[in-house]
Amino acid sequence: MTPSRVGSPIPQEVSDELRRVVERWHQLPLDHALSRVPSVQAVVQSMADRVAASRGGPSRPVPDLGPAVVMDQLTVMVFDLFDAQPGSDPAAVADELAGIRRSI
Repeated sequence: MTPSRVGSPIPQEVSDELRRVVERWHQLPLDHALSRVPSVQAVVQSMADRVAASRGGPSRPVPDLGPAVVMDQLTVMVFDLFDAQPGSDPAAVADELAGIRRSI
């Protein structure tokens, strides 16, 4: 899933980095992707926790749906983060995403 800018609350620099991460992820061999899922899930869970806190709801665990779905989960959580917290620092989120890309 490639993020779209049409009607998106995601700032351009974050959208660009998210696209790079997703493209890189799809190039990985399965065994390598499997070894990196936990680190990506940690970022997804962190974003989910921030979204839940900003909406005043409880934090819930994001299910582990494997390497085929984790980029979709990341994309959704980035969208939700900027939708729930429009004042989120784009540079900080882009750095989080760049960290994922560098680690894979």
